Amino acid sequence: MVDDLRSEDGLGGFESHHHRPARRSEKERPLADREVPLGHQETDTRILSPAIHQWLDGELPEASVRKGDTARDVEFWKNITVEVERRRRVSTPPYLEGQIMEALPQTAPAVITPWYKREFVITPARAVAIAAGLMVLAAAAAMAIMMALQ
Repeated sequence: MVDDLRSEDGLGGFESHHHRPARRSEKERPLADREVPLGHQETDTRILSPAIHQWLDGELPEASVRKGDTARDVEFWKNITVEVERRRRVSTPPYLEGQIMEALPQTAPAVITPWYKREFVITPARAVAIAAGLMVLAAAAAMAIMMALQ
């Protein structure tokens, strides 16, 4: 299955990495693969001025971009900066932190798993003991069979 989420002009994300086949026409594509328009997106799309980019990067003073069409963008980005700084200073109130810490269990919860689902670990000493026990059991069984045959 190929997900082709690019626009009709072929510009999009990963052209340099993946070769995609040409898009089929609307009539050839199944209904689930057709694009749904999201309203008047094309008319609302704005491209940020290179001067605004330079101001945001600290290359231009604010006064040089605060005129004309870019004044609205400057106000927008200044409001974003103020909001980010305000949210950066927000901290959890001490009473809420205390409530959270009190709600945590004091001991680690015990996981109850049936014996047949638990991990079975054999140490070298146990392996030797099991092998010796099996050898003794096999010898005893062989002796019992020999005694029964006589």
